Amino acid sequence: MTTSMPSPSPRTKPAEVRLDELMNAAETLFLENGFDATTIAHITRAANVAKGTFYHYFASKNDILAALTARYTQQYVDQLETAVNACAEHDWPTRLRVWIETSVLTYAQSFRTHDMVYGGHHHHERDNAEKNAILTQLEHILQQGAQDKAWYCPNPAIVALLLYSGVHGATDALIAEPEQDHQRYARELADTCLRLLPLP
Repeated sequence: MTTSMPSPSPRTKPAEVRLDELMNAAETLFLENGFDATTIAHITRAANVAKGTFYHYFASKNDILAALTARYTQQYVDQLETAVNACAEHDWPTRLRVWIETSVLTYAQSFRTHDMVYGGHHHHERDNAEKNAILTQLEHILQQGAQDKAWYCPNPAIVALLLYSGVHGATDALIAEPEQDHQRYARELADTCLRLLPLP
C-alpha cells in the first residue's frame, strides 16, 4: 500500500499575503520611527522581501501611506457597521448610541495609527473620501430615524457633520486624559448626543 506524500508548501506567498506583510511592516516602522525616518529599504527588510516586490505594489513611500490610510478607514467603518447591525433593525436610538460609543472606543484605541495615517492631512483638505464614508454611515442612521419618527431631524447631513465633529473632538479630549474610564465616557457622550435630537 502506498501513501501519497503531502504536496510541498508553495515557495511564493499569495499576492494578498505579501501585500499585507508589506503594509504591516510599514505601519509598524512608521509608528516606531516616524514616516520621514523610515526608508523603503527598512520596509522591505522588515517584510523580508526584495525592493522589486515593494515596487510591484507601490510606486513610493507616499503610496503605501495612502494604502494604509484607506485600510485604516475601511477597518474603522467596518467596525462601526458591524456594531450597528447587531442592533434591532428599527431601534434607531440604540443604533445611534452604539455608533457613537463604538466610534469613541475604536478611535481611542487606535489613535496612534489614526494620527500616523492622517498626519499629512490639512484643514484645507476638507472634502476627502475617508471622512465622507463615515459621514454617510451616520447620516443614514439619522435619516432613517427621522423617517421612523424616532426624532426630529429635518437636515440629517448637517446634524451628521455636527455629531461627527463633536464626537471626534470629544474623543481627542478623552485621549488627552487616558486615566478616564473609556466605556463610561463613551456612554455619557452618547447620552448627551441623543438629548440633542428632539422628539418629533
